[in-house]
Amino acid sequence: MTDPQAWVAPTYERLADLLAAATVATWDAPSLCEKWLVRHVIAHVTMPVRLTPEQFGAELAAAGGDFTVLSDTVATRDAALPLADLLNQLRSPELHAWQPPGGGATGALSHAVIHSLDVTIALGRPAVAPPEAVTTVLDHLAATNGTLFGVDVTGVRLEATDTAWHTGHGQLVRAGSGALVALLSGRALPDGPRLPRS
Repeated sequence: MTDPQAWVAPTYERLADLLAAATVATWDAPSLCEKWLVRHVIAHVTMPVRLTPEQFGAELAAAGGDFTVLSDTVATRDAALPLADLLNQLRSPELHAWQPPGGGATGALSHAVIHSLDVTIALGRPAVAPPEAVTTVLDHLAATNGTLFGVDVTGVRLEATDTAWHTGHGQLVRAGSGALVALLSGRALPDGPRLPRS
């Protein structure tokens, strides 16, 4: 099996390629992340390039220890950075090597895949993550039974329409692999199913 970290760089590089060819209006389009535009998502995922551990600690302290507040604050502030800077940060080897505290390579890959899908699904574009990366994240999310993002998969069978991947028993939900990752991450799909919150 490939080291999950090896799929992080191509995911971010392909996302950068997509956005480099896009209009400014694309950056200002809604993402799957509630209240965030595409530019907010990119400002969020590139945060490790801009903040040292000490700066991150100071930001977290200023947010009262609430990571959600920190994420919203940084995404809102840094979404105003020049688009060229955000694209360069998406391509940064530092970002490609970054791992979330306690999350390891799988956590890094999950962060890259989930947030890239927040952009591509919302824009109606194909996934930029390698298919094997998407399946790896699906396996990881399914193994937690939805607890990572507070969704309830009790009595639900999930089936991918583009691979042989499936999990669970009960009410059938069929969608592409990327859409299933989004569902297991608590996202609402445009004109699609949604998993209940636990």
